[in-house]
Amino acid sequence: MSEMVTKTLQATLTTPTTWKEERLQRLLDTYRDALHDAFDNRADTMSAVNDVVTPYELPYQAKDALKSFVPKLRRTYNAEELDDEHPLRLVNRAAKFDYSEERKHGFVWQVPQPGRGTNFWIPLRINPEQESLWFDLLSEDATAGELRLQRHRTSWELHVTVKYPVEEPAEPDDPTYIGFDVGESALITGCALKRDVPRKPMLVSGSRARHLRKEMFMTLRRLQSRDAAEWRVDERFDHYQNALTDIIEKASRQAVEYAGSFDNPVIVLEDLSYIRERLDCGKFMNRRLHAWAFARLQGRIEDKAMEVGIRVEYVNAAYTSQTCHACSRLGQRSRQAEFVCPHDDCHVTEFQADINAAANIAGRVDSWGESVRWEPGHDDSPRDGSACDSATVHRETSPRPG
Repeated sequence: MSEMVTKTLQATLTTPTTWKEERLQRLLDTYRDALHDAFDNRADTMSAVNDVVTPYELPYQAKDALKSFVPKLRRTYNAEELDDEHPLRLVNRAAKFDYSEERKHGFVWQVPQPGRGTNFWIPLRINPEQESLWFDLLSEDATAGELRLQRHRTSWELHVTVKYPVEEPAEPDDPTYIGFDVGESALITGCALKRDVPRKPMLVSGSRARHLRKEMFMTLRRLQSRDAAEWRVDERFDHYQNALTDIIEKASRQAVEYAGSFDNPVIVLEDLSYIRERLDCGKFMNRRLHAWAFARLQGRIEDKAMEVGIRVEYVNAAYTSQTCHACSRLGQRSRQAEFVCPHDDCHVTEFQADINAAANIAGRVDSWGESVRWEPGHDDSPRDGSACDSATVHRETSPRPG
């Protein structure tokens, strides 16, 4: 049976001319002003958002995206604050692309602008591994969804969600559910659950990634304070980005190999949709957690699992780190790496906290509504209001609205 996969195509805009750069920046700034205005006015219907954003000089594709997105922030995602670095969102009517072999960069995108006859074309540097999906998008074998445009230092990134059919992996007989918990101290923690008993856990330390991110932040800040040349700042940024990407690739491959060591494996992940909008751990921790690539890491696990035919399930993420995997009651995390179950009638007293969370994730695949509907390939797009799921982007959160 075929299912529709939602994936994200990633492209970098070629260096724009000064005129195009100004138009792109003006478009992004105006969109963010309109987004914050609608959010601060507590607009929770399409009509209310339309009343707020109508005066702004935005293309209709951006206004339609705002009318769909803003009501969800309050009513569906319970957002209490907005990230200052929101990407520009556009509905799928902005997905106008063209291709020619005669151009240095074959694919180009028509950037929507306010007013009539103001749109312009700009070449794209695409991810070579996604080339077939770009052609499917042109031939309409794949359907475009929402577009997101974001600026990262001196470059512009475009993300396009696409849907295309694939064969759904079958539910194996007598499955072994393997839960994966992603975090900072432990990058990935995996735990297989067989007959409700945790089996052969795995942990991938996050210390290297944490060290790189801290070093990157300090290095870039020092270079900027010294007014270092722009190429020097970009060079160091790319160095750290590549190093963190390598960590994610290796960790996701290790996770899938671990899952494949069990009979009839099914990988279980937390549904982290809009996790950044729900975070409120203080300014310092918000900055750290907002910069980490939760969805990106999960997306790479899922991509690799699909390649080897392992099914992936998503479950509710609430309280997985605070619940005892044995008795399903709330416990305590007296230390970061230690979970304590205070109930005398439970055989668990102390347990490694991340393994306990992974076991809870694996145990939530059931018929009682914990499981999130499975979508092959899931949606690896940055749905949580972040700029993108970059491992290295640093951002500050906006003040909490009154």
